[in-house]
Amino acid sequence: MDLTGGYNPRRARLLIELKTENLYHIPAVCNQCENAYCMNVCPSKAIQRNDDGIVCIDPDKCISCGLCAQFCPIGMVTLDPDTQKAVKCELCQGEPLCVEVCPTFALELVYRGNINE
Repeated sequence: MDLTGGYNPRRARLLIELKTENLYHIPAVCNQCENAYCMNVCPSKAIQRNDDGIVCIDPDKCISCGLCAQFCPIGMVTLDPDTQKAVKCELCQGEPLCVEVCPTFALELVYRGNINE
């Protein structure tokens, strides 16, 4: 599990989409796609699905090519500004800290598919 440490919304691995003149907000995170484009295009095989079904990035194998970010259909994979390695939400290995620490309890984890069935 890679934690960036501290509170910094600009480095968050989720996006909050503001809708209808800021009347409501929708959090967007990695969908852990069944046929994950990011994983399919990675030339170094740095992106793999773990035993719980979570699509994870191995920073030691990442060659910083950016193909995963380019092909993610919802823009959830990015290159870390410091390391230039690919990063994305990995659900904190099933215990997402963003849900745990959200001060307004606006976030919740809802599983679909095979993650921790």
